[in-house]
Amino acid sequence: MKVLIICTGNTCRSQMAEGFLKHYKPQWQIFSAGTNPGKEVNPYAIKVMNEISIDIKKQKPKNVKNFVNQNFDYVITVCDKAKEQCPIFYGKVKHRIHIGFRDPAEATGSEQEILKVYRNVRDGIVKAFTELFKNK
Repeated sequence: MKVLIICTGNTCRSQMAEGFLKHYKPQWQIFSAGTNPGKEVNPYAIKVMNEISIDIKKQKPKNVKNFVNQNFDYVITVCDKAKEQCPIFYGKVKHRIHIGFRDPAEATGSEQEILKVYRNVRDGIVKAFTELFKNK
């Protein structure tokens, strides 16, 4: 099974989803990318994933353009903007799915308030991806 998860910056949501799926389905090929990738994975995303024993600190943002000629079983967008900007794939894509999550990078407030938003997004990703792939 080969899966690509896409968001805009590839710094939070898609990175958390990639890390979770690599942990949940280690035999699969899991990738993430962004339509406008940032420079590094968001430190809050790294922190909340570490809380569930998943290390994503070595992951790097990648441009979705690097993947458009490849074949995938699933291409999944995790933000509305990426869904709108998602390029055409020239490789074969069996399933194209959108599962939107709030952008935790837009969270404001104290560190605890910001971390709460990241945890909520992380938990939503875990729940949605577990449900999607539970029988695969």
